[in-house]
Amino acid sequence: MPLLEIFRQTIQALWQTKLRSFLTMFGIVWGISSVILLVGLGIGFQKDQQERMKNLGTNIAIIFGGRTGAQAGGYAAGREIRLTIDDARAIRDQAVLVKNVSPEIRRSVQEVSQYNAANRAVRGIWPAYQDFRSLRLSAGRRISEQDEQNGERVAVLGDESATQLFRSFSPIGETLMMGGYPYKVIGVLKKKQQNGSYGSGPDSSQLFVPYSAMARDFPPLDKKMTSTRDLINNLVIQPISADASPAAILEVRRILGSRHHYDPADQEALWIWDTLEGAKFTARIFGVMTIFFGAVAVLTLALGGIGVMNIMLVAVTERTREIGIRKALGARPSDIRRQFLIESGIITILSGTTGFVLAVGLCLLLNYLPLPEFLPHPAISGAAIVASLATLAGITLFAGTYPARRAAGLNPIECLRAE
Repeated sequence: MPLLEIFRQTIQALWQTKLRSFLTMFGIVWGISSVILLVGLGIGFQKDQQERMKNLGTNIAIIFGGRTGAQAGGYAAGREIRLTIDDARAIRDQAVLVKNVSPEIRRSVQEVSQYNAANRAVRGIWPAYQDFRSLRLSAGRRISEQDEQNGERVAVLGDESATQLFRSFSPIGETLMMGGYPYKVIGVLKKKQQNGSYGSGPDSSQLFVPYSAMARDFPPLDKKMTSTRDLINNLVIQPISADASPAAILEVRRILGSRHHYDPADQEALWIWDTLEGAKFTARIFGVMTIFFGAVAVLTLALGGIGVMNIMLVAVTERTREIGIRKALGARPSDIRRQFLIESGIITILSGTTGFVLAVGLCLLLNYLPLPEFLPHPAISGAAIVASLATLAGITLFAGTYPARRAAGLNPIECLRAE
């Protein structure tokens, strides 16, 4: 029988049993759509988390002082390590594997503008900090080396801080009283989605000032709540490359171990958050989640294939007399088998094409729509498309072969007796 005639008969048979055909084909449509959408969402989550980690910083490590876990250099174990500005200078001058370094002082300070007041955290930083911590501006300028050298009272505000302190007015050039000192607002950060923070919250809620001004006006407090000008809260380093990060951290441990008289191998002396390792761990989690999504979707697609096989078996039963007549007129078993195989292929291809167009169209549409922060834009995955098409091809063979062989093996005499 010609292919065009088989296609016409298949469409006619599907139309005669519209509800049953729709439910069967819907299983394939849903399966294909699920593979593309779920895998696309999984990849979208992974990319979104990577972008959030970049907003925290580009291949950085945050270093905090800890307590020594072993005796060294005549000092007892359990000694507190307090980081100082000289530690930052030593790393800047001696660590060849560290591209950038910045000290940080963090304190909550009373801020008063002509529009409002707040009590938000302020960070004292070196200018390089703004690059590797991804502080991008929506208005104004950043803290410069000259600001740092001169100890200028200038501030860059996070977008939430700017909104609270200045409402809808532009804060650039305005004077902000911070702890009784007049600071000039020189910049406002862009809104950023940040995956994780340390110290006193996300960047959008902070104020940033030159380290030298912060150390002079708001030095950190020790346990006795006494200002200690040379102490810092933590260090932030950026290795020369992502691959050099472990070696750079070891280099920093050696420098600080020499300065503070502890064994560099003492892991408890410093607490280090390596964001690169954190990013790799997060990527593994979302990679496994994407694979899980894909496996569930492929299983859903396979269940749709069982529905196709079921409808083909029903078709064989309903067309038993037709099969007998065709065999009596000279049709070979291979002709009958080919007909039912092609019919199952047409059903799965029509369903698969519909599901593919629907899923891709929905992904493209969602990429143009504003979505809640917790929901990423789905990505169209070539691997998901290939996997869905391969599964669809397997379903075509699986769902059509058994009914086709059963139809081809029917005895023509018994077929003609069927009602």
